[in-house]
Order: sequence, then structure tokens, then C-alpha cells
Amino acid sequence: MHVISRKKLREFWEKHADSYDALDNWYKAASRAKWSSLAEVQEIYSTAEAVGNFTVFNIKGNKYRLVVDIVYAEATIFIKYVLTHAEYDRDKWKNDLYY
Repeated sequence: MHVISRKKLREFWEKHADSYDALDNWYKAASRAKWSSLAEVQEIYSTAEAVGNFTVFNIKGNKYRLVVDIVYAEATIFIKYVLTHAEYDRDKWKNDLYY
């Protein structure tokens, strides 16, 4: 999968250093993946779930949430949001037009 863009991950782990390993591992795994459905994503990340049009990953034991848009036909993952659990729960990310 082509992941766009690692910059959002980097900006987040610069503020939340404890997220680095988990986000970097997710990036490496997602970049190597050839997912064609949510079911295939869940084979690796069992807690990944569809929320609206996005896929949400629990990061670092659910301390953080990674919200992405996966376009399976194009093998592309667009990183939309990297949030603390508290930020995720505020639901502001759900105002995204593509939600």
C-alpha cells in the first residue's frame, strides 16, 4: 500500500514521543501490505474498525487513534488524523467531509 503521508505520523510522534515505535511499526506494516478489504486489514490489526468512510486503528494499547482513508482499488492509504484517545472521543474529526 502507498501511505500518504508519513509527515502526519512524524508530526504526531514529535509531540507524543511514546507513540513513535507503534506508529513507525504501523507505517512499515501498512506500506508492505496488499490489503483489498477491511477483513484483510483485521487479519493483522484485529481491532481496526470502519467508522463512517474511514478505518480507525488503535495505537499503543488504545492510547492513540489513527484515522485513515483506505482506497483499496488504488492500494493507497491516506492518513487523515492521528489523535489522542481524548481527542478522538471529542468527535471533531467526524466533521470531515468524507466521513
